[in-house]
Amino acid sequence: MTAATEAKSSVTSVSVLLFSSDRATRDAVRMGVGSRPAEDVAIGAWHECATADGVMLTLKEETVDVIILDGESQPYGGLGVCRQIKNEVYDCPPIMVLIGRPGDGWLAAWSQADAVVPHPLDPATLARGVADLARL
Repeated sequence: MTAATEAKSSVTSVSVLLFSSDRATRDAVRMGVGSRPAEDVAIGAWHECATADGVMLTLKEETVDVIILDGESQPYGGLGVCRQIKNEVYDCPPIMVLIGRPGDGWLAAWSQADAVVPHPLDPATLARGVADLARL
């Protein structure tokens, strides 16, 4: 096996569920994470949802490796949706929650989030967080 083939086969392709009621936030997350958040992690598919009901339906119908939830979504925020998923979905994938303020970290702990990224969204932090969750 050549080094290029070996490197290519060690890339993990992940499916990401992205929830935000704000299209601009969804766009910022997709752009920030990119198609290759790390050398060993590539995004195979994005599943975007604008509602909490859409999140739950997607989790029933699709295989998802990482979930990103916007804590600032309206009318149902990602923190409550995160807690619901953690308590209702068997073998739940790791979840990243986007929070409005760094001081909201206690809410993220309550929601049982695996990772937290505060607004304003930093592309490097988003990409690193998705890659870390994909490796879990």
